[in-house]
Amino acid sequence: MENDFRITKADMDARPVYLKRDDRIRAHFLTCFLALLIYKYLEKKISRGGMHFTTREILGTFRDMNFLSVDGEGYIPAYERTNQTNHLHGSAGFRTDTQIVTKKKMRSIIASTKKREKETCGQ
Repeated sequence: MENDFRITKADMDARPVYLKRDDRIRAHFLTCFLALLIYKYLEKKISRGGMHFTTREILGTFRDMNFLSVDGEGYIPAYERTNQTNHLHGSAGFRTDTQIVTKKKMRSIIASTKKREKETCGQ
């Protein structure tokens, strides 16, 4: 557990915090705790098949996954395919490392993740 809270210090910029009201302190703690829970969920979901990726590696991979917009066409992936991106794609159920991702396909990807998110949250 202590190692998990090191994540909040290093990767989340969760401190220093100068709060005095109890409700704000509780809200800040809850926000940090939920972020940590999401980090651990991502680690578990993406780390499979004997591979383990740390939160720092996963966040770095997300940060590096950039796209270039091509007018009238869609998006071109501007990131290098790695072991982490392959695992992210496998966990997400869609790929973004194709030659060009049309705007229609990108909207479909975003819609499917929102749908999956609602199903997971039980809404």
